[in-house]
Amino acid sequence: MFQFTKYSKVYYLVSGILIIASIASLIVFKLHFGIEFTGGSNMEVEFIPSTVSGQVNRPGNEQITKALESFKLGDIVVQPTGDKGAILQFKGIDEATHQNVLAELTKLSPVEEKSFQFIGPSVGQELKNKTVIAILLSLLAITLYIAFAFRKVSRPVASWKYGVTSLIALVHDILIPLGVFSLLGHFYNVEITIPIVAALLTILGFSVHDTIVIFDRIRENILRRGMGEFSQTVDWSLTQTVGRSISTVATVLIVMFALYFFGGPTLKYFSLALIIGVSSGAYSSIFIASPLLVSWNKWSERKT
Repeated sequence: MFQFTKYSKVYYLVSGILIIASIASLIVFKLHFGIEFTGGSNMEVEFIPSTVSGQVNRPGNEQITKALESFKLGDIVVQPTGDKGAILQFKGIDEATHQNVLAELTKLSPVEEKSFQFIGPSVGQELKNKTVIAILLSLLAITLYIAFAFRKVSRPVASWKYGVTSLIALVHDILIPLGVFSLLGHFYNVEITIPIVAALLTILGFSVHDTIVIFDRIRENILRRGMGEFSQTVDWSLTQTVGRSISTVATVLIVMFALYFFGGPTLKYFSLALIIGVSSGAYSSIFIASPLLVSWNKWSERKT
């Protein structure tokens, strides 16, 4: 049996550094939200072969940005897609300006519009608010569910403490990906989009599932082995479940890395968010949530 809880201070130190760094990054750099949340226009185009040369000439990002300067579109984000396409994001425009922008792009090289989307700022703000509410309600529901599920295990740790420690682990698992994406947004213009929000909610589900498996084994061992030393019970439970946790996260990461490298630009940052969050979730389930129960129990014993 490996003594996981013996090194809990080391785990807390590592997580503390990561959390502080993530919070600092979020405060300094903030999150770079996509037009789904801020409002604006999203145009996807594909440059087609010229009727003269028969070849595709996709202009560079700087050429496109310079050509559209006269329309005063604000900060223009140009993201190449494949060998011939590009996605342009800029402030909201009316239909007349939309057609003029398309005509200006055609002057650079023959182009075909694949899609155009306009989202008003009020709609974007409403979506942002609903996203925050959805994540907070998910965290609350998960905490209450775990507290209820472990209601029959009141000793030596009260059932509600299982819910609180799982909440701390979940906040840990959300903050770290958000911190990474605030850095990516600042240095590489990576935006928080709907797929990334979906990835964050998926991370919550994956992380709490892993935590519940470990907590459930702790409960079984308490009922089966009696009220022995709680830290030993937790160590024994982690020893029994750590192989399953590692194998589960490994299989998920294989798929996520495949999506990251071969899934195309649409799935790249969705899979990256899952890679970071799933790894963080596996770490927190083993090295944060369960050791926190032991630390909390020891602290309560000292008080009495």
